[in-house]
Amino acid sequence: MTKKGYWVAMVDIADQEGYKEYIALNKAAFDKYGATFVVRAGKHQVMEGPDANRVAVIEFKDYETALACYNSPEYQKAIEARVKYAKAHLTVVEGV
Repeated sequence: MTKKGYWVAMVDIADQEGYKEYIALNKAAFDKYGATFVVRAGKHQVMEGPDANRVAVIEFKDYETALACYNSPEYQKAIEARVKYAKAHLTVVEGV
C-alpha cells in the first residue's frame, strides 16, 4: 500500500484581499496533482511555536506527488504571488 503525501502549512496572511491572487493561482497546481484539502482555514489554536492565522493540511496520492506539486512551475508561480501577501511555514511529509 502506497503511503499518502501531505502538505502541512501554517500561513500568516497580512493582506486577505491580496491573498486571493495566490488562491486563484494555486488551483492550477492543486488540480493537476490531485490535491485534496483535509484541513483548510478552520478553527485552530497554536499550542507551541509561532502563531499563524491560517492552517492547512493538503493530501496527495503519495509523497512524490506532493513534492512534484510543490516544485511544479504552476505552484512556483503561486508562491511568487503569495510572498507579497503572507508568510508561510510549509512541510511536505509522508503519511503512515
